[in-house]
Order: sequence, then structure tokens, then C-alpha cells
Amino acid sequence: MSITDPGTSERFTKAMEESHNQHLKTLGKICDMITELFQAHKQFIKSAQDSCIKKCNDDKMAFDTIETFKKDLEHTSKFLKDKRLAISEVMSEIEQKEMMKEEIIHKIEKLKEEQAKRREVIETQNKTNKKRLKNLQKARYMFQEHLGLEIRAIVGKEITKVSQGEKLQFIFRNINRSDLSSAYIVTMGINAEGVYQVVSSDPALDCLPNLEKRLQETNNLAAFLANIRKEFIALARH
Repeated sequence: MSITDPGTSERFTKAMEESHNQHLKTLGKICDMITELFQAHKQFIKSAQDSCIKKCNDDKMAFDTIETFKKDLEHTSKFLKDKRLAISEVMSEIEQKEMMKEEIIHKIEKLKEEQAKRREVIETQNKTNKKRLKNLQKARYMFQEHLGLEIRAIVGKEITKVSQGEKLQFIFRNINRSDLSSAYIVTMGINAEGVYQVVSSDPALDCLPNLEKRLQETNNLAAFLANIRKEFIALARH
């Protein structure tokens, strides 16, 4: 028919264009509808999200308030518990002090007795110390002539751990053959326990602690001085 009628092709083309335009309009309407639906859905989602966020924040504030109330309640409960405990302890302490009154009085009396005994011990030690110091003074005269020994009394502050009081210096001479006047010195006294204690020696003797220990065991001052002299002589010969 298009071959015999030249206008058929134009009508067909025009019909197709109208149909295409109609489809385009319909598609445009659909696109506009989809866009509107998308915007509406987007707005709905945003509104729902904002509502959820607000609800979440409100719930969080509510939970925080509840936690604050719980903590305040716990603090108040603990405070009241501590106060009750403190009151109980004070009452218990008062009762204990009342019960301990007699015991304290007894202890005071006992301390007085112990103090009196301690004074007696100190007085006895002082008497012993004075006696030993007298023996040291006597030893000076015994050894001075025979060993070329000079003994000097020293009164003043303590030199080491020996209790403050009188000490004696034993000064040996005639030790060094090349210089008989050279002095070899041992300083000693009696400590707080009433025991002989060597303070120092000049020149120093390595065996001095052993000699001191032997003196404390035997209380033999003469033997101690004789041994000290022997050690000084041996030291001078080296």
C-alpha cells in the first residue's frame, strides 16, 4: 500500500512520532511521580531519624537521671551506714575504756614497780662501774713502773658508743727501739652495760677486737695490757 500510495509513509511516520511523544510525556509524568515519591520518602526518613535521635537523647537523659538518683541513694545509704558504724564503734570504745580502767591502773602500778627495780639495777651498775674504774686506776700504778706505762684519765663527751663519762688512755713507751719515747696509745672505758670497751688504738691494731672480746670474757685487765704491749712491740719491729 505504501508503494502505491506515497502519503502512507508520511502518515505512518507522523503516527509513530505522536506515539513516541505520548510515551515521552507518560515517561516524564512517571519520572516526576517517582521524584516526588523519593522526596517524600526522603523527608519521611529524615523525620523518622530525627524523631529516633530525639527519643534516644531523651532516653539517655532519663537513664542518666536514674543513675544519678541511684548513686545519690547509694551514697546516702553508705553515709548512714558509716554513721551507724561510727556510733557503734564509739559506744564500743566507751565500754572498752570502762572495762580497761582497772587494767590500766594495774599496769601503772606494775610500771612503777618495774621502774623501781630498774633504778636498783642502774644503781648497782653504777656501783660496779665505779669499782671497775677504781681497778683501772689501780692498774696504772701496777704497770707504770714495770712496763713504762702511763695512764691518763679523760672526762668528757663519748668518743664512740662508750657511755659518757671517765675513760683511760694507756700510753706505752719503750716499744720502738729506735725511738723509746714514741707513744703507743690505747683508749678504753666502760659502756652502759658495765662492760670493758676499747675505744681506739694508735697505731691501729688489727687484733684489737679479739683482745677486747677476750677482756670482756675474762675481765683480766693485766693480761689485756700485756697482750696489747706485745702487739705494739710486734708492730714496731715490722
